[in-house]
Amino acid sequence: MPTPPNLTDPAERAAYKAELKQIARPLRMGAVWLAVLGALLAALRAKVLPMPVAVPAAVLGLAFFLMVLGITVRVKYHQRRMRGDL
Repeated sequence: MPTPPNLTDPAERAAYKAELKQIARPLRMGAVWLAVLGALLAALRAKVLPMPVAVPAAVLGLAFFLMVLGITVRVKYHQRRMRGDL
């Protein structure tokens, strides 16, 4: 069984921090880009394009869901790693 990282050692802590940054990165970055798209759609809807308010709201809702999912995956990974399951 693998051992959890030694977070008291600065080198191991830095390596683990870099490892943790990569967990669920596509989910989190996708959420950021969807949030930007949703904000742009909301701004365009207000000024230029006639569209239902549900369109930017749905995009922002999906962004929120992906961000929460990415954070949850990362927290679960951290918990399993600290228990030594990974």
